[in-house]
Amino acid sequence: MSKQPLSPASISARDPQWTAGNPPHQLPIYAASSFTFESIEQGIAIFEGDTPGNIYSRFGNPTIDAVADKIARLEGRGLPGETYGLLTSSGMAAISLIGMGLLQPGDIVLTQADLYGGTVALFRDVFQPLGIKMIIHDLRDEEGLTRVLEENHQIKMIYTETPSNPTLRCVDLEHLAAFAKAYDCFTVVDNTFATPMLQQPLAYGIDFVLHSTTKYLNGHATGTAGVLVSQHKELMQQQMLTKLRLLGCTASPWEAWLLHNGMKTLALRMERHCQNAQMVAEMLLAQDKVATVHYLGLLDHPDHELAKTQMQGPGGMISFELVGGLTAGKAFLNRLKFCTLTPTLGDVDTLVLHPATMSHRAIDPEVRRAHGISDGLIRISVGIEDIADILYDLEQAINS
Repeated sequence: MSKQPLSPASISARDPQWTAGNPPHQLPIYAASSFTFESIEQGIAIFEGDTPGNIYSRFGNPTIDAVADKIARLEGRGLPGETYGLLTSSGMAAISLIGMGLLQPGDIVLTQADLYGGTVALFRDVFQPLGIKMIIHDLRDEEGLTRVLEENHQIKMIYTETPSNPTLRCVDLEHLAAFAKAYDCFTVVDNTFATPMLQQPLAYGIDFVLHSTTKYLNGHATGTAGVLVSQHKELMQQQMLTKLRLLGCTASPWEAWLLHNGMKTLALRMERHCQNAQMVAEMLLAQDKVATVHYLGLLDHPDHELAKTQMQGPGGMISFELVGGLTAGKAFLNRLKFCTLTPTLGDVDTLVLHPATMSHRAIDPEVRRAHGISDGLIRISVGIEDIADILYDLEQAINS
């Protein structure tokens, strides 16, 4: 029996507007703010949900819906039952949507310290004033996790990045899902770093998966969007969809189309990202001026074995620190000539970032340092360029 297709190119975008049997080869951009009705009866039936159809692009649009459906089927590939997706205007919008859709005043979010700074700021500065508390704990500490859940019955959501940004620590997804179910709370995984090519959290019992599709799924730095995916039909088609429409954080058809085009090469790109990153990590490890290297493909990474069990590759993300810390790190960043200094990741190009002053500046410095995000830590999103060009630039920046 042949295996389930792995490539997003093999999962076509289902365009509900083309039912005549000869659809266009490329997904069209439906640049329409609203849709017309043949009769008042049809309009009422669509508004009531009795008949499928589009109303207004904030509510849904054929281009947007087709791409959301494609990502959902990638995340749910090989799983029984349907998987549902909602495309949002950004990754932060997807996180906001799951928070607004699941949480009420008095609820608690349990999460980790090594988390994207924007996510921490959202939980702290937006949700906490609404009466939604955040507890930070090591989600890999099973004994401590049990204690926290026993002492805080208001925990409604466990939110994790795995691999985490930027230390690349991993959480055992199967164990986390089991813990959450035992204490009647939802699990949410930010799968941006891994993508569905390398990891499918839903297969381990996770409730919701989200992405900043701006990153690897698009892959070309041409658009900003996000996605929320789950197999919870009622929650997705009613609770989450209602919140999405009212918050107005739907993606645009243009951004959805750019995302769809980028995903055609996702499988190829992720394979090359992994290959290049492994060689970069090994080069860094061999440098006398490098103090620490974090990469899941290295045997000395503390989560190397766990990553091998729940991921199909170590990914394209690396973080490292030079001997000399922040001063040496700044000098390195200023000497780069081929790689790009920019606050994003997942592009075809090799992108370098300084977490302490960029992606994680919203996190308290003491908390940040205590969890491995030191002042001198540098993050690399290894691209798919010729590996010789990447290695040459990084080595000259280290040793000049």
